[in-house]
Amino acid sequence: MTAKKTLKTILYDLLEDTGQARGAARAIRHFLVGLIVVNVTLAVIETLPAVRAGYGGILTHIQMASGALFILEYCARLYVADLHPPLRRYGPFGARLRYALHMDAIVDLIAALPLILVFMLPHHAFTVVVILRLLRFLKLARYSPAIRSLLQAIASERWALMGATLIVSGVILFAATVMYLIEKDAQPDKFQSIPHAIWWAIATVTTVGYGDVVPITGLGKTIGGFFMLLGYGLIALPVGIIASAFAREIHSRDFVVSWSMVARVPLFEDLKAAEIAEVARLLQAQKVRAGHVIAEKGDVADRMFFISEGTAEIALKDKNIYLDTGDFFGELALIHQRPRTATIRAFHDCELLVLEAHALQQMMEKNPELATRILQEAERRGEEAVQSLGDLVSEELAMADVVADGSDGDTVEPDLFVEDIATTGTDRSPDKPKG
Repeated sequence: MTAKKTLKTILYDLLEDTGQARGAARAIRHFLVGLIVVNVTLAVIETLPAVRAGYGGILTHIQMASGALFILEYCARLYVADLHPPLRRYGPFGARLRYALHMDAIVDLIAALPLILVFMLPHHAFTVVVILRLLRFLKLARYSPAIRSLLQAIASERWALMGATLIVSGVILFAATVMYLIEKDAQPDKFQSIPHAIWWAIATVTTVGYGDVVPITGLGKTIGGFFMLLGYGLIALPVGIIASAFAREIHSRDFVVSWSMVARVPLFEDLKAAEIAEVARLLQAQKVRAGHVIAEKGDVADRMFFISEGTAEIALKDKNIYLDTGDFFGELALIHQRPRTATIRAFHDCELLVLEAHALQQMMEKNPELATRILQEAERRGEEAVQSLGDLVSEELAMADVVADGSDGDTVEPDLFVEDIATTGTDRSPDKPKG
């Protein structure tokens, strides 16, 4: 692999958070998020005449430096676009062209435009530049799963939302027409036409009620009160649609993440998609604060853990190893339930998904074919003499960048579990899982 290719791959891993350097990728992500927030804040503050007069020079330098960084980020993402798995088949030019037309890339380009337009537009185009700077806020959608889920929810329910908007528009037009007919003689200056009455109808049906235009006749007040009450139900209609769609998107995203985590575990990788989904449904969420114990030394290793966010620290005799977001540990603990001889703590705040052995066993009892495949895989992996360091097998160690020491043929073994069966009285046979 050439140095150019290596540099490109490293750059892709840092920007897309796909490689082993997750700490550096996270630092870059946090820096860009902070830069976006600072830029949006400065774009708002800079419109104050006093601030612009006193600190205009400093703010201009900050905006210029930020603009240069956004241009650099856009060019870097465009440069590594052909490494994206879905785009590789289009070749370097085709992949970059398709990436440039993607919404995320368009938002990145908008964020980079202000610095370019400063040198191209006349001085009185200040408003255009300010608007583009404020649009940098849209870049936060790249780093916020919640925002992306909300946008996907709105997109998925766009037809229902359009229908709700049509209903609300019809009610507003009807309310304006009725109020015009009732109040036109009493208030000819405020209800002189239906378009004039639409302003009152919008303010009333949306429950805002500015109070600048109000009915004064008895019948007008009665009809106005009716539309006020009707407005509450109408506003709840689109809110309910978005809320239910958002909840569905969050549930779907969480399920996909859980499914993909389970599918990565070698013990389950040969299972059918429906069977992996059954295992994923057994996962339980758990949050552990930094420094708190996830699994205590001496506890029976009767569960495995998936790290959905955070970092876990496994304290060994001579060193500590760390597993990061997306990693898992304790795969063989589901079958070989042995006392732990090392404590596992949350190095950073952790959000975990836990799969307990007894839950898996209950599912296996209901599905003998599934149980047979899982137990056969566990037995095979035990007989293959994988680089098993206690409960951590080769795949888990690779995630933590722990490998065998090839210089003397020895492997640094963290003694995670008590090996003396006579002492512990624990049956470690792979074909006898205990609840």
